[in-house]
Amino acid sequence: MPPDRRPPTDIEYQQLLEFRDRLRSFLRWNEARARSVGLSPAQHQLLLAIRGHRGGSPTISDVAEHLLIRHHSAVGAVNRAVAAGLVERHADPDDRRIVRLSLTERGAALLAGLTLTHQHLQELARLRDHLEPLLGAGD
Repeated sequence: MPPDRRPPTDIEYQQLLEFRDRLRSFLRWNEARARSVGLSPAQHQLLLAIRGHRGGSPTISDVAEHLLIRHHSAVGAVNRAVAAGLVERHADPDDRRIVRLSLTERGAALLAGLTLTHQHLQELARLRDHLEPLLGAGD
């Protein structure tokens, strides 16, 4: 350990564990919600990566970056989502060599249903309420 660093305290380990527990609990809840509408958790994340990308329709490379996966894995995920009627590809209007992604009406409706539910917003608020004290504890 570098001389300018002290070892973590018991309380800091407990806070880290609580943070991970809360985060994993939220993710598990979110995965169950995706399955409840017929999406895999990976499909839900793909739809969110496409719809939430800043600057409009992302490329496969953009999606791979958001999902923290390799480009070829993103290609496979997009292929499956296209086959499922959730995503569509289209050429970039300025550079036809670039392929952009967007949600189909079905994909957009499923994502909106998962994202805009009152229950989802409550779960996010509960996560925030548990995390704020942990994040402020180091001040």
